[in-house]
Amino acid sequence: MEVLYGLHPVEEAIRSGSRRLDYVLVSRDRRDKGDDRLQRIIDLCKAAGVRCSVESKDQLTRIARTDAHQGAVAAVRERQFLAIEDLIAAPPRFNRKFYLALDGVEDPHNLGALLRSADGAGVDGVLLPDRRSAPISGVVAKTSAGASEHVPIARVTNLVRSLEQLKKANTWVLGLDERGTPDYTDFDFNTDCVLVLGSEGTGLHDLVKKTCDHLLRIPMAGSVSSLNVSVAGAVVMYEALRQRRSPLAPPAVVAKPVKPRKGLGS
Repeated sequence: MEVLYGLHPVEEAIRSGSRRLDYVLVSRDRRDKGDDRLQRIIDLCKAAGVRCSVESKDQLTRIARTDAHQGAVAAVRERQFLAIEDLIAAPPRFNRKFYLALDGVEDPHNLGALLRSADGAGVDGVLLPDRRSAPISGVVAKTSAGASEHVPIARVTNLVRSLEQLKKANTWVLGLDERGTPDYTDFDFNTDCVLVLGSEGTGLHDLVKKTCDHLLRIPMAGSVSSLNVSVAGAVVMYEALRQRRSPLAPPAVVAKPVKPRKGLGS
């Protein structure tokens, strides 16, 4: 069993219907004060047939193990992740597939922020490695404002091998690196592609970097050389969304059919 807390995460868990909820607890104090958002959760529970109980604020704090629950706590069954084949088989949200792959993002707040941006930018799926990755926890759900319940997520054992599998499905692999070229605004995202983001401290691992077809960069005008990974990811994801929704002519770098590579990730 997993515990979600916060108004948005609990509400989105009920709305998405992607996981079974054992029960929902709401704060007696906030309900008695006529909190509209809390009442909406109670109404959603009734409509979905989810057991909902009214408890004290202290009881919710004990269960959530934090006082940042905003008066709403839910007990949900463990999440069932997708396989990479599921992401490949699913239809695109726009005219082309766009995935996000995370190579070692271990801060749950960064992961939550990235999932929130991925949902908003219409990403078709997120690849998370089994190792060197923050788990999808209550902190991630809270930071994502519930978006983690909606974004398709595939857990992969070997990220390089999964990227090679996407290549075989004619998908461009794009790493984000401060020493890369071209600038992210000069790439044509109107093609099937996956954006790969590295860890907070060291960036992309060498073998992952070698697997990328392009290394894109975000130009920096200040004194620091790079952005926080969740901010950088959001910048590129929304540029990809802008291009995929725009009827304007594509930028300078035009993707060509992918030629299969051999030997990497084996």
